[in-house]
Amino acid sequence: MRKLVAVELVSIDGVMGSPDGWAFSYSNDEIEATNASGMAASDALLLGRVTYEEFAAFWPNQPGGTPMVDYINGVRKVVVSGTLREPLGWNNSTLIGENFAQGVSELKRQPGKDISTIGSGVLVRWLLRVGLLDELRLMVHPLILGSGERLFEDGGEGRRLELVDSKTFGTGVVSLAYRPANA
Repeated sequence: MRKLVAVELVSIDGVMGSPDGWAFSYSNDEIEATNASGMAASDALLLGRVTYEEFAAFWPNQPGGTPMVDYINGVRKVVVSGTLREPLGWNNSTLIGENFAQGVSELKRQPGKDISTIGSGVLVRWLLRVGLLDELRLMVHPLILGSGERLFEDGGEGRRLELVDSKTFGTGVVSLAYRPANA
């Protein structure tokens, strides 16, 4: 069975929203190599509607030739949404519009590499809650933003995670990989 991996850029205080305004200044060759490794291990992106719509408005308009642009535009994209009726015409996009757990489970049973999720906080929280997320990779950036959309909001369910990998980059970013702990 394929592994479903969420990769999230977060600040020390857990803010994940609008990383284009704060995260990319911390990038370096080490982080780019880690990103390239993750892209090479994944042949599908699972996205929530909001992230999908933001990506679909941005990435197709970017010039090709860089690993990130080529990967995001070329990879299979699966959107989980109860409100979107059809994908927005972006290359290789399909929709899971109902029976989300069944649709994601079927996707995981298909042959292939890992399935990645980027952003999509609502989706990531749901995947954790229903037991479909296999790994949560946090790229924790050394800054406190104070406000913004957080990966985990107040009032959510608690969940134990097990650290399976960690790495500190020269820019101070720490990569932490967790999987749900067997309670």
